Amino acid sequence: MNKLRIKKFDILSVAKMYAVMFAVIGLIIGILYGLMMILMSVMVIGLGQREGLAAGGGGIVMGLVMIVAFPVIYGIMGFISGIIGSLIYNIFAKMVGGIEIEVESV
Repeated sequence: MNKLRIKKFDILSVAKMYAVMFAVIGLIIGILYGLMMILMSVMVIGLGQREGLAAGGGGIVMGLVMIVAFPVIYGIMGFISGIIGSLIYNIFAKMVGGIEIEVESV
């Protein structure tokens, strides 16, 4: 068994990875919330209600906006989180030596 030590993370590569992972999570959440918003809006319109945001189709528009906006917002949050997390790791890795992993060749 060989041991390897992660001494330092490349900040930009970690930030990009986090951004992509968070954007995918944001897409899943955005689709779920967006579809719920669209469904609720269609149900309100179907009931014949003539007042409020849903009656004018605003709920449908908001549902579509959620599907697009959530991945973007989550991706930005992931990028920032990746930068902060890798900076913190790099600082502490200098003090304690980093994380050791054990690898095996197959």
